[in-house]
Amino acid sequence: MRARVAVSPKTFYLYWLSFFLFLGFISTQCRAETKVAKASNPAGIEVQVTPEMLGAGVVSSGVILPPIPAVTGNRQKPVISWGKPLPYPIVIADRRNNRLIEIAPNKKIIWEFPSPSIKAYRGNEDVNFSPDGKQLAVSEEDNFDVHIVDYEKKVLTWTYGVPDRRGSGPGLLNYPDDAHLLADGKFITADIRNCRVLIVDPKDNSTVSQWGTPGKCKHNPPYELAHPNGATPMENGDILITEITDSWITRITREGKVVWSVKAPNIRYPSDAFPTVDGKQIIVADFWKPGRVVIFDPLTRKITWEYFAKEGDGALDHSSIARELPDTSDVLIVDDLNDRVIVVDRKTKEIIWQYGEKGKKGYTQGLLNYPDGVDLDVFRDWKTAIQK
Repeated sequence: MRARVAVSPKTFYLYWLSFFLFLGFISTQCRAETKVAKASNPAGIEVQVTPEMLGAGVVSSGVILPPIPAVTGNRQKPVISWGKPLPYPIVIADRRNNRLIEIAPNKKIIWEFPSPSIKAYRGNEDVNFSPDGKQLAVSEEDNFDVHIVDYEKKVLTWTYGVPDRRGSGPGLLNYPDDAHLLADGKFITADIRNCRVLIVDPKDNSTVSQWGTPGKCKHNPPYELAHPNGATPMENGDILITEITDSWITRITREGKVVWSVKAPNIRYPSDAFPTVDGKQIIVADFWKPGRVVIFDPLTRKITWEYFAKEGDGALDHSSIARELPDTSDVLIVDDLNDRVIVVDRKTKEIIWQYGEKGKKGYTQGLLNYPDGVDLDVFRDWKTAIQK
């Protein structure tokens, strides 16, 4: 049996004081190690979400939708045209309604994809069909991510970027604009505030190509880009890059070779340049008030067509997309802050078709809320399907 040892009050006090000081030291060290761990594995910078960014929330038109017809066409051989004023149905990225919506030339809603989650899917601002017409590539600038949507299943199948977090590290974006699925299945987006264009493989989220360098925002393609907001694939596989600063439009090969690079004439804030239907000229919208649309020859910079109305019903308010329409050569324009999508007659320059009401926001039949992107559904014969 061990003999008991008498402990004085002073010794007892010093013992417990030392013990608590030791616990405090350990706690401080753990907190310091946690901070170091977080610093070595950054998850981007959290972004404050404003009411404007949330828009109308999760909304739907409430329209009973028709069955989806099979894919029978493609961009080279489209389905039967509806003719003037709009030859094909259009899918619209209805940004502040947080939905994709497809409108037929007769202005009926034929397809809709409301947000499945306002956290994960919010503020869709550009939308484009995949080459086979079965998927949709979507970008969300102020949700800092991009998506793939299965058109027929109406489900979100892939996301790159972290909602409400910005950054330039792996898996992070900073105000991504424009989204396309390429012929080989890769995904391309213009990462504006990182001053780069990314091509990502959705199979493993690996970066296939990067043009531009985060933090180096000047025009020197392919090494540096000045706030790109458009990366449009051309028919032969080249990419058309739009840079906001100084209105540069650059054609670049998938290997990163610059074919040509010119400033868009008479444009202050270029938005998502596209090739014309014949592939020989460029059409670009001016994201300004009043807005403008210009078609020009990139080799001579000569303007061959221009739409501009200083005031009145024809005036544009921050137009983000302009596309030359197949069959008619008329011009489709997304008039963002006027809450409408319009078709302008090529010869008369009059508005001959419109969906949405100028200055009136809403999500029921006939209304939009800050439409920001559009693509043509040349893949499905909706004309035959809805007339049966």
